[in-house]
Amino acid sequence: MQRDLINFPLSPAVRVKLVSAGFQFAEELLEVKPSELSKEVGISKEEALETLQILRRDCLTNKPRYAGTAGSGKKCTALELLEQEHTQNSIITFCSALDNVLGGGVPLTKTTEICGVPGVGKTQLCMQLAVDVQIPDCFGGVEGEAVFIDTEGSFMVDRVADIAAACIQHLQRVAGTHMGEEYLKALEHFTLENILSHIYYFRCHDYTELLAQIYLLPEFISEHSKVRLVVVDGIAFPFRHDLDDLSLRIRLLNGLAQQMISLANNHRLAVILTNQMTTKIDKNQASLVPALGESWGHAATIRLIFHWDQKQRLATLYKSPSQKESTVQFQITPQGFRDVVVAASCSLQTEVSMNSRKRLRESEEEQDPKD
Repeated sequence: MQRDLINFPLSPAVRVKLVSAGFQFAEELLEVKPSELSKEVGISKEEALETLQILRRDCLTNKPRYAGTAGSGKKCTALELLEQEHTQNSIITFCSALDNVLGGGVPLTKTTEICGVPGVGKTQLCMQLAVDVQIPDCFGGVEGEAVFIDTEGSFMVDRVADIAAACIQHLQRVAGTHMGEEYLKALEHFTLENILSHIYYFRCHDYTELLAQIYLLPEFISEHSKVRLVVVDGIAFPFRHDLDDLSLRIRLLNGLAQQMISLANNHRLAVILTNQMTTKIDKNQASLVPALGESWGHAATIRLIFHWDQKQRLATLYKSPSQKESTVQFQITPQGFRDVVVAASCSLQTEVSMNSRKRLRESEEEQDPKD
C-alpha cells in the first residue's frame, strides 16, 4: 500500500517542492539518493537526507518485523521476551574474557558501540567479528555473513585474510578432536575464498554517502538474508569533519541510531559502531570521553570502551542492559583478537619447560665423572 506524502511529518516548504517535482507517494522516494533528490527537487543535501530519513524510518516502522521479535503493536509477554533472550545467539570474539563480560559474545538484535583512541584495537575487533560471524552452526557459530561500512579507510583485506586463515586452522583442530562427519563437512565450505566473498565492503567518504548507504541497507539485506553483522567503522569521523551545524548533526545521528536499531531487530543481526574519543575539560580537569556528545551515548544498547594501561590493552563494559560493568584484558596477535591469559599460560609452560631442561642439565653435570 502506498502512503501519501501528506501523512509524513515533513516541513511544508519541502512537501510543496516534492509535490511540485511530481512526487506524491513515499514509496517513490525510497530508492532515490540524497544527491539526486537535492538536484531534482531544489533543496539542500541536508534537507534531502533528513527527508529520506523520515520517510524510510516511518515506512520501516509500519513493515512487519522479523519473525520471533516483538513488533510494534504486537502483544508479547515478558516470559516470551525472556525466552527469546535465552535462545539468542552471539558472535564470539576469540577473547573468552570479553565474551564472558558480554554474556557469551556480541549479541544479535542489539547495537554495540566500541569506543577508543586510535590504534587500541577497534577495527581489529570489527575485522575479527566479520570472520567469526561466518563460523558454522555445528561449531557454535551463527553461520552468517557480514556488511562492513568503512568511513576512515581502515579496512585491511590482507589482515582479514590472516584472521580468517587462523580461524580456519582453529576449527580444523576442533574438528580433528571430534572426529565427526558433520564438522568436517561444514569445513568444506569454510574456506578463505568463501569467507572473503561473504564480507560485503562499502567505502563511504562523507556523511551523505554514509547515511545514504545505511538507508539502502534494508533492501540489500533482504537480498542477502544470511547477513548477521553490520559494522560501521567509524561513526564519528564523517560527522565531526564535514558537518558544522550541531542541531542538524544531532537530528541526523538520532535518525541513524533509530535506523540501526530497527535493522538489528527486524533482521535479527548484530550492529557494531566504532567511535572515537575526545577530550572533555571539566573544572580544569581533562578526560577522554566518547565523541559525538552525551545524546549519542544513548544510541547503542551496549557500549565498550577500549583503552591502554601502559602497554596492555583493556576493554571496559561501560553500558549493558544485562551485564555488570567490568574490565578485562585482551591482546592483538598475528592470528587476531585473543586472550592475554593464553599468552601468559604459554609463557608459563615455556618457563616450566626451560627450568626442567635446566635442572636436567645441572643433574647431568653433577653426575659427570669429570667433575
